[in-house]
Amino acid sequence: MLVLVLGIIVFLGVHTLTTLRGTRAGLVERFGLQPYKAAHSLVALVGLALIVWGFSRYRAEGLIVVWTPPVWARHVTITLMWFAFVSLACMNPAPGRIRGWLRHPMLVGVKIWALAHLIANGDAGGMLLFGAFLAWAVYDRIAVKRRGDLGAPSVAAFTRADAMALGIGTVAYVAMILLHPYVIGVPVIGM
Repeated sequence: MLVLVLGIIVFLGVHTLTTLRGTRAGLVERFGLQPYKAAHSLVALVGLALIVWGFSRYRAEGLIVVWTPPVWARHVTITLMWFAFVSLACMNPAPGRIRGWLRHPMLVGVKIWALAHLIANGDAGGMLLFGAFLAWAVYDRIAVKRRGDLGAPSVAAFTRADAMALGIGTVAYVAMILLHPYVIGVPVIGM
């Protein structure tokens, strides 16, 4: 589980750096914007690889069960994940009512994803992974609000971007349900 913890620290650490505007500005000034972005992307990719590797090793060595989620938790998780995928699909910069309502769709998507998986996973590694992402997303939302970033503007009417977000989010959601056993190793349906 040490590799998983290291991956979480690296991945969320580099993403937390972007919330520290003074530090980030200093690094951009010192190294330039493109080298900063390249280094940020590389470190994030290393962190993600460590998370995937660490979590797969943890699962292969045997889950540390803390509690057993009730059957209804799976249904709640499956339902919440549709909202997470639609939120992520609202990342399109085109104005939309859903995007304006969410303000920061990526953060909303991460929070829903993490919460949904916390509900359905009662093992220590899952709780660590999803709990860390949920805590980070809450922290980042607070940081965004403190610096005055209001996010996407409100739009009065349902737009084409909303229809696209609903469609793309739903297609991605169904694809993940079907691919989850192969990509993640855990079936979503049929258990």
